[in-house]
Amino acid sequence: QVQLVESGGGLVQAGGSLRLSCAPSGRTFTNYAMGWFRQAPGKEREFVAHISRSGGSTYYADSVKGRFTISRDNAKNTVYLQMNSLKPEDTAVYYCAAYSGSSYYPKEYDYWGQGTQVTVSS
Repeated sequence: QVQLVESGGGLVQAGGSLRLSCAPSGRTFTNYAMGWFRQAPGKEREFVAHISRSGGSTYYADSVKGRFTISRDNAKNTVYLQMNSLKPEDTAVYYCAAYSGSSYYPKEYDYWGQGTQVTVSS
C-alpha cells in the first residue's frame, strides 16, 4: 500500500506562484510514475501533469502548459508541482497520484492522496 500526502496549497493572488509537494510512503518511490490532478467545485477531476519514474519524461494538460512544472526528487521521495502565473480558474483541490503500470499514458492511477486546496483570488 502507498500513502500519498500533499502539502503546499493555500491562497494566492492571480499572477502568483505556489509549489505543491507530495511525499509517498510505504513502497519504493521509484517504482511509480506520478501525476497531479485537480477538481474544482462542481466539476469533474481533471488531469494536470505526469512524470515518469526517472523524471526524464513529463507531459501536461494544455490548460497549464507553460505555467506549471512537474518534477521529482527521487532521493527525497518527493514529487513537486510548481505553479506560476496562477489564474482564478486554477482554483481547485489538487491531488497527487501514483502509477505502477507500464503505460506512458495511464488511464487509471493506483493510489491517490487526500488533496490540498489551492485558491487563486482575482
